[in-house]
Amino acid sequence: MALRHLMLRDFVIVPALELDLHEGFTALTGETGAGKSILVDALQLVLGGRGDALWVREGQPRCEIGAEFDAPPPALPWLEANGFEVDASELLLRRTIGAAGKSRAWINGSPATLTQLRELADWLLDIHGQHAWQSLTRPAAIRALLDAYAGVDTAPLAEAWQHWQQAQAALQRARAAQGQLAQERERLTWQIGELDKLAPREDEWDELNQQHTRLSHAQALIDAAQTAAAALEGDDAGTLGALPALAQAQEALQAESGIEPEFTALVEVLEASAAQARDTAHSLHAYLRRADLDPDQLAELDQRMGQWVGLARRFRRPPEELPALLAGWRTELAQLESSADLDRLQRDAQQQHAAYLQVARQVSAQRAKAAPRLADAVTAAMQDLGMAGGRFEVSLQPLAEPTAHGLEGVAFLVAAHAGSTPRAIEKVASGGELSRLALAIAVTTSQLGEAGTLVFDEVDAGVGGAVAATVGRLLRRLGQDRQVLCVTHLPQVAACANRHLLVSKQAGSGGTTTSAVNVVEGEARTREIARMLGGERISEATLAHALEMLQSPAASSADQATPSKRGRKARA
Repeated sequence: MALRHLMLRDFVIVPALELDLHEGFTALTGETGAGKSILVDALQLVLGGRGDALWVREGQPRCEIGAEFDAPPPALPWLEANGFEVDASELLLRRTIGAAGKSRAWINGSPATLTQLRELADWLLDIHGQHAWQSLTRPAAIRALLDAYAGVDTAPLAEAWQHWQQAQAALQRARAAQGQLAQERERLTWQIGELDKLAPREDEWDELNQQHTRLSHAQALIDAAQTAAAALEGDDAGTLGALPALAQAQEALQAESGIEPEFTALVEVLEASAAQARDTAHSLHAYLRRADLDPDQLAELDQRMGQWVGLARRFRRPPEELPALLAGWRTELAQLESSADLDRLQRDAQQQHAAYLQVARQVSAQRAKAAPRLADAVTAAMQDLGMAGGRFEVSLQPLAEPTAHGLEGVAFLVAAHAGSTPRAIEKVASGGELSRLALAIAVTTSQLGEAGTLVFDEVDAGVGGAVAATVGRLLRRLGQDRQVLCVTHLPQVAACANRHLLVSKQAGSGGTTTSAVNVVEGEARTREIARMLGGERISEATLAHALEMLQSPAASSADQATPSKRGRKARA
């Protein structure tokens, strides 16, 4: 996982830059004021740093920063969860800042917030500098670094903490609501008792309405059936019904069908009509045999429906909702009885607390075992970085209350010199010491962090000579595990790099100043190392010294960096 490509448009004094980056250790050098740290600033902005109109090149409407990273596998679920396109091979970040200070950002082509950029940053890049060594000042990052060194899986701890907190919250709610729970239980019990007297069945209200409508119109229904039957069959007064009339019509046409063949089809139609009419008459007689005015049943229905309506009005619900209302109250009462069971809730909270403590103590034991090993390893690295006699400690302090991350706080303490008392790392005054300490920690833990790219901004401040050469060797060793970018003023450091980028300032038309970045190799690189050794006047002696540094064992394979997948050259 590494930074593949960086693109700048109208950023400070950079009109345009397309920079391909490689794995291993890359040094960025240049004269003071050339803009070496501008690249670091650009990376901070594209990863959610605070934007400002001052970043826009003078006279331009906006600046633009783009960065392409290898997609870190741990970030893929985060991308999917946040609705961004997931590409397992690359991750594209882009940000623009307008001349009025308005900022916009994108992740894989989709609009993103600065918070989302910052969330991604921990997987992508870590910046160390004199005053911005980021992760070493964040308690959570310090703890995560120790846990990674100790091989601690904190997921079970977080899960146990969450279960304990949920059980505690349920118990506290039940205790606080005991009086209200009793009143609520009494209310629900009474309401359920009232509806239980009615015992409403699902769909009963619709059935009652249908039966009541039929019984209340029983006489009219009987009269209609009798009238229809008489119309079909005739009545006692001699009125001809439909069935006899159909029979007469059928006989008349049947008698002449031998002469007129067309009558045969009409006779069949009349036969079918007569058959349907006889079936209808039969059904009407069957209905009349079972039809009954039954005033007693009607009175019972009136009483039952009155009970439904009365309870519906009392509880301010439509009658048809009473069965669901009763079921809902029974569920509420069951939940209430469960939540009011303080003994059970107390037992559950105690069990969850015990489970949390068991996991937390295992994590504490792992941290306690790893802390001195990490301290010794970092202390050893400090000895070669101009901090001879210095000591690094990992302090584990028990917390007053358990937390989601365990039973202890983790702090890094450092004594920069022999005989001094270790103090909190953020209180160490010297910026150079902070930078070198960050380098010592980074080298010691280089295979543990999630960020694939480490950026060191002038970590060589305040060092020189043999210490500078050690810094270069350490950065080169660090580049075997991670991609390393280092802004440096020291030729000893630059000579150890796998790849060398030169940042130069150029005068443009109209009195403007621009900055460019170029890859330097061979003779050009030798001259740049010589410039760093002796200033503007490059002599044969400085050139020879520069060539000797580049051919030293530490830098013998400086030009054999593993290329990125893109393989393009830097261009500005």
